[in-house]
Amino acid sequence: AGLVGQKLAATLASTGTRAFPMHPAEALHGDLGRIRAGDVVLALSQSGETEEVLRLIPALRRLEADLVAITERSGSRLGRAADLCLALGPIEEACPMGLAPSASTTVMMAVGDALALLVCRMRSFRPEDFALYHPGGKLGRQLSRVDDLMRPLRLVRVAKVEESVREVFSRHGMPGRRSGAVLIVDASERLVGIFTDSDLARLFEHRREQMLDRPIGRVMTPDPVQVAVGAPASEAVEAMKGRKISELPVVDRGGRPVGLIDLTDLIGLVADEPEE
Repeated sequence: AGLVGQKLAATLASTGTRAFPMHPAEALHGDLGRIRAGDVVLALSQSGETEEVLRLIPALRRLEADLVAITERSGSRLGRAADLCLALGPIEEACPMGLAPSASTTVMMAVGDALALLVCRMRSFRPEDFALYHPGGKLGRQLSRVDDLMRPLRLVRVAKVEESVREVFSRHGMPGRRSGAVLIVDASERLVGIFTDSDLARLFEHRREQMLDRPIGRVMTPDPVQVAVGAPASEAVEAMKGRKISELPVVDRGGRPVGLIDLTDLIGLVADEPEE
């Protein structure tokens, strides 16, 4: 039951409900100090007669905590003492001797998971909330937003539409040299285009070096693909894969750039995408 309790506490915590496992023997020697009035204590005991658990009941009453029991029999001492008893009914263990906890722990875990998911639904837990508690791993990446992954504007190359290409690329101390793109804005700071390192290479490839001294607006890609701040990162992945681009500007509601997503920032997400 102790291992089941640890798993149940982890499920509750990961879905936004404060929870922690507590061994009854440790609770009797100080860990009860972690419990506050109004807390709900889930007591797990197959028989409902576990002595260490029963000895906690008077203290839990003094602490004004509610007691929910998960046990086989509602008529057991634990079942009778609980504010609510989730009775599992008689369970025959799966082990050859019928002794080792097996079927009983499986049923107890299933009931605990059902309870955790019911609480999750009652709290209107959303995917956005789930992402908050799971920032790492595949789940965290899939539920993250572009704000979490983008390079902020202070680290991105930005240029005015009337500046020459040479001016833009010769500017000392210009940030974002690893991004491979320059965001082009108008006089109102709204995004009007993008100019990538590949665009620069093509000028030399096609012997158009004279364009280096022309306004960057003449050679930029106008109205570039962009994503709104706050959008799911998956939306950025779809846009970049669909248009086969390596840089994706992030803009606010007014169309002003606030950051940039580079393909390298989405390596984990792109790797998780199934191949068509």
